[in-house]
Amino acid sequence: MGGFTDWIEQVADSGSRNDYRSRVTDSESASMWASLSFGANYKAAYCLAVCPAGEDVIAPWLENKKEFMDETVRPLQNKVETIYVIPGSDAEEHVEQRFPHKTIRYVRGSLHPSSIDYLLKFMPLMFQSGQAQGLTATYHFSFTGSEQRQATIRIADQKLTIEEGHHGPANLKVVADSRTWLSFLARETNLVWALLTLRIRLSGSPFWLVKFSKCFPS
Repeated sequence: MGGFTDWIEQVADSGSRNDYRSRVTDSESASMWASLSFGANYKAAYCLAVCPAGEDVIAPWLENKKEFMDETVRPLQNKVETIYVIPGSDAEEHVEQRFPHKTIRYVRGSLHPSSIDYLLKFMPLMFQSGQAQGLTATYHFSFTGSEQRQATIRIADQKLTIEEGHHGPANLKVVADSRTWLSFLARETNLVWALLTLRIRLSGSPFWLVKFSKCFPS
């Protein structure tokens, strides 16, 4: 759940309850508690599954959509509250444009893959199509070491595609030790050190890697 690890760190770093309350408001603590009481992502997962409304409350929506929007949706949109976003994400831009009255609080990305398989499987969930606007590029990744894998990642028309193996010409080729790459994503390994020690090697302009990273802000 977005913001969960940051919240845990706030708890761990706080020297006292007063220190904690200076870092995290009571409403934020209550919101986190409400989410975890029924399992992670409770607030989002069940709402998304039945959007725009659940079976027990869908009647008002069907009977008078305008009234439902005015009485139920608008107050939520106009509510002054804290919104958690990842810096450089589509969500940050959306909140700034649509909900300037809400307070933005930055959190780190929640993608901390434990394997290359996990990474490739969940990259589409972290892909920011807005940040990919104007980018057309193909990347060849070759992972070595404990987990060997080859993949072609294409970004075009603000869409992401991932294929097994290498296909077609690439703007950038990345050869990386799998453990080092995962450690780099988790901010445990410095990219410059990895490049100098040849644990990560690039073939092509680093410009393409910068463009790539903007599509997965953390």
